[in-house]
Amino acid sequence: MGNTEAKKLPVQQAAENLFNFAIDRTDIKEVMLGLHEDADINRNTVEYELPILKIITVGWSISYFISHVPYKNEVSEIYWNSVREFSQGLSETAELMAGKTIDYFQVLKDRLNMYVDAMNKNPDAEAPAVVIGPEFAGVCGNRDDVFTVITGSRLFIATAGSVKSYLEEVKLR
Repeated sequence: MGNTEAKKLPVQQAAENLFNFAIDRTDIKEVMLGLHEDADINRNTVEYELPILKIITVGWSISYFISHVPYKNEVSEIYWNSVREFSQGLSETAELMAGKTIDYFQVLKDRLNMYVDAMNKNPDAEAPAVVIGPEFAGVCGNRDDVFTVITGSRLFIATAGSVKSYLEEVKLR
């Protein structure tokens, strides 16, 4: 196993590390703890949507922060292929437990399109998080709940910042 790891290309390893970060729920739990008790929202929905937002944000950040790098497509492809495999496993588990088909990768694609469309419709927004927060709150069920807007914005900012720092650290940016 150690020899396989040693032979991995830096680009492949970086993409795998970003994927592992994207599916790590440690910060999701912290963000949930920070959701104000007065939030007018279904907390289960927020807890379901936060990991989706994190996975999407990592993928978006790869394209955004290394847009000028020739191997951007390779990093992005490895990342999204890992997400697809992970999603397939989640979908199969959900089908067994819930008794209905759920295409988790399609859910991710739909949310990504929703967030990107919202950013494209608001090109003058001072930062992407200004757009992402309300969209996140909307998909959670209450676009006007300031606590949920802040929660989505907070996760987006923290995740994008972590990806940017990591890409700089491994010299991929």
